[in-house]
Amino acid sequence: MNIERLKEIREDRDLTQKDIAKLLDVKQQQYSKYELGINVIPLEKIYILANYYDTTIDYLVGRTDESKPLPKSTIFPKFKKN
Repeated sequence: MNIERLKEIREDRDLTQKDIAKLLDVKQQQYSKYELGINVIPLEKIYILANYYDTTIDYLVGRTDESKPLPKSTIFPKFKKN
């Protein structure tokens, strides 16, 4: 988990830990522990964050530096019929 990214993306949007804790239905102290890496953030909470921030789970957890999903045309190029 890229805990630095959680804090960075939240601060880039001028949100507080309390704002995100409310979104995730947890206490601010719990969310703070996620950002500090003390507690592991559950997958369902990562999913909520990815949707809220309009990014991918891979970006949030540090598997990629691409914050936006690739277009389907890039992933599944059209095949020409002969």
